[in-house]
Amino acid sequence: MNSFTRGIDLLQREMDVTSLRYQVSANNLANSEVPNFKRSEISFESELKKAFQSEEIAKNSFHLATKDDRHMQINLPMDYRDVKPQRTVDYISTAKSDGNNVDPETEANNILQIQMQYRLLTQLTSFEFDQVNTAMKK
Repeated sequence: MNSFTRGIDLLQREMDVTSLRYQVSANNLANSEVPNFKRSEISFESELKKAFQSEEIAKNSFHLATKDDRHMQINLPMDYRDVKPQRTVDYISTAKSDGNNVDPETEANNILQIQMQYRLLTQLTSFEFDQVNTAMKK
């Protein structure tokens, strides 16, 4: 896979995750007054980082030649395309006496940050395609 395709794929995946984060934060904010509601978060980047690190390790490590699919494989890199966002619910903390742990101000700030991040990702995607258009014109 070339760097352009990989870059666009990563940007698209991050935009999908950012959109999911927006939905989760909006849901948290909407339920900030519901008794015993527990806030959720989305984690993605740490697993993506592990996938990239496994690719680097696999490049510089010993490769075992196998002739059969049933043979044991070692040092196989984790494919970044298999990484999925994980939704986690915070059951431990309690911010209010009614059991709800959503802080509306924090969630509103999260939503603002998510919106800015999504805007940045769309600008980066546009920049990538502008570079290709410029190269094709020459």
